[in-house]
Amino acid sequence: MKLHYYGHSCFLIEIESIKILFDPFITGNDLAKEKIDINTIEADYIFISHGHADHILDAVEIAKRTNAKVVSNWEVCAWLEKQGLTNVHPVNHGGRLSLDFGRVKFVNAVHSSSMPDGSYGGNPMGFVIETKEKNLYYSGDTALTYDMKLIGQSCKIDYCLLPIGDNFTMGIEDAIIASDFVQCNQIVGLHYDTFGYIVIDKEFAHKKCKKKHKNLSLIEIGEYIEL
Repeated sequence: MKLHYYGHSCFLIEIESIKILFDPFITGNDLAKEKIDINTIEADYIFISHGHADHILDAVEIAKRTNAKVVSNWEVCAWLEKQGLTNVHPVNHGGRLSLDFGRVKFVNAVHSSSMPDGSYGGNPMGFVIETKEKNLYYSGDTALTYDMKLIGQSCKIDYCLLPIGDNFTMGIEDAIIASDFVQCNQIVGLHYDTFGYIVIDKEFAHKKCKKKHKNLSLIEIGEYIEL
């Protein structure tokens, strides 16, 4: 099981031959666009946490080329259909979806959401990915919320993918608390360094995690880790 990082909040998980892409924002990311060619990305599924451009920008192009099934809330899926996509699956908070790689539960995220054209984007969400190998929590953009305790009570989380850029989302201190809530010591950082508001001190973040006996992975863009 591999976890690839394509910058900002965009990850691709490989589970055997199945590829799951999250929040594709590459061509608009100055840190990623010269390193990642979206025309070479293969995906069977694309999960979109909310409608902001820095999470959905490249979804339509990749989905049209790969025919990946796009999973998101009702409003995001309706907007994607207007962009010409047909292979979409709308979901909502509290629901669970069984797919060929395992199960996905859709959980609360505390953030804002609108589509790139300014239309209503519904409520943002996170994803709990349950597979026979590992279980992952991809929070998407969110503040720290006590709802995260419910995730840890209902599922053993092996890795939690959490925002650490502060300003628009949690910073590293709240991400550490979130990892406690979901009962997981393996944190993978997302939503940091992409633009000025969310540039972080990586050494500070690592020290904070080490003090709390957490392992923080900050994957280089274009690289991957084995889970």
